[in-house]
Amino acid sequence: MVSTMTVQAVRQLPLFAGVSDEESRCLEGGEEISLNAGETLAVEGDPGEHFFVILEGEVRITKRYGRQEIALATHTPGKFFGEVPLLLEMPFFVDARALKACRLLRFSKDAFWTMMRFCPSVASEILRTMATRVRNLEGFSQQREKFVSLGTMAAGLAHELNNPASAARRASVHLGEAIETIQRLACRLHPHLTAAHWEALVTMATTADAKVAESANEDALASDEREQTIMTWLDQHQVPDSWTFAAALASADIGPSALTALAATLPPSETAPAVAWLGTRLTIRALLQEVDRSTRRIAGLVEAVKSYSFEGRAPLQDIDIHEGIESTLTMLGHKLKDATVIREYDRTLPRIPAYGVELNQVWTNLLDNAIDAIQKGGHIWVRTRQDDRQILVEIQDDGSGIPADVKPRLFEPFFTTKGVGKGTGLGLVICYRIIADRHGGEIECESKPGDTRFLVRLPMARHEEHG
Repeated sequence: MVSTMTVQAVRQLPLFAGVSDEESRCLEGGEEISLNAGETLAVEGDPGEHFFVILEGEVRITKRYGRQEIALATHTPGKFFGEVPLLLEMPFFVDARALKACRLLRFSKDAFWTMMRFCPSVASEILRTMATRVRNLEGFSQQREKFVSLGTMAAGLAHELNNPASAARRASVHLGEAIETIQRLACRLHPHLTAAHWEALVTMATTADAKVAESANEDALASDEREQTIMTWLDQHQVPDSWTFAAALASADIGPSALTALAATLPPSETAPAVAWLGTRLTIRALLQEVDRSTRRIAGLVEAVKSYSFEGRAPLQDIDIHEGIESTLTMLGHKLKDATVIREYDRTLPRIPAYGVELNQVWTNLLDNAIDAIQKGGHIWVRTRQDDRQILVEIQDDGSGIPADVKPRLFEPFFTTKGVGKGTGLGLVICYRIIADRHGGEIECESKPGDTRFLVRLPMARHEEHG
């Protein structure tokens, strides 16, 4: 219990400045405690059982994000903390550690609620301060989650970009070698082949180009078997460097019978270099196609980044909801390698006025949660349709589902199921703010084992934000 003398001293603090003599009896429920510098008062995950007022010293409040510890505030004499866990009936979501030797006034849960009931001025100040702190932390966490999300996607994009870039680089090296080879073979063949011979070679090469596209989805085993048969024919006819273009001949469906027919039209001494010229010519075409595919993939990824960030566009604009979803799926492509995404879009939906970047943050959060929920080989469905005068976006996964006791708390601030230091507990709160406050829409969750769905409804008419 706090002594009368201490109560009089405590009443000088800003929090208790408006307490009347009668109300001051509530302060007697506190107890004085001391902490040494460096001593921990609370850690994330501890039950919220006490309210603290600093009398002397300093207390540092930090939040863990993975391996990183972020300083949120330093409380000095007269400041208080611990009200959020008590008011929201949740564990501590931050760590509290003494920077200097401290003397604090500690109130139990019962003493805190007694003070809230019988000291209106104290309750008002506590609630006002809590609202400010939650709003500031929400803003900080929103920016941090955005940066963490962008950092994760940047790493994934680096991987996604590296694959086509490496393929294009390899193709360009091989392309240079193939061009030198075909020039050398052309010089070798020129004195010995007639115009008719060249016409036959070029016609076969041109016809083969169309067959390459048709065989793009061919069974790999069948292609390997045909390639081995072609290699045998090439070796028998002493065709030089046959390993460099046997695959190109196989893709073009130029097998031993076609090669034998071609050889019959050529001078015997020129069969090997002529077939090598044909194979190299097809290899050049295949390498050019690889460069084209790779550069198109790079351009597509760059365009997805621009679309995701709505670069060059006003914050509020008429958007196609599918563009944002697709750019988000592209940005999360590295995390979707082991998942099957099923799109069920209503492409007739009209464009709607929206904050595109913020909506993409919602899609990122919901899709990322779905990815975390499913097992390897799981499924994610993304659906769009019109629902009355709203557009409905539904994101479904076949993960284990959300427990019944957790579901009612999904949109509570600081509530997370990801474990200590792994989530802010604000991801879905931020989604709610973006959908409800910024767009005048709705977001809800339906869940049972093997079927979890987040349903986002957005108005088709312009929404004027309030507050």
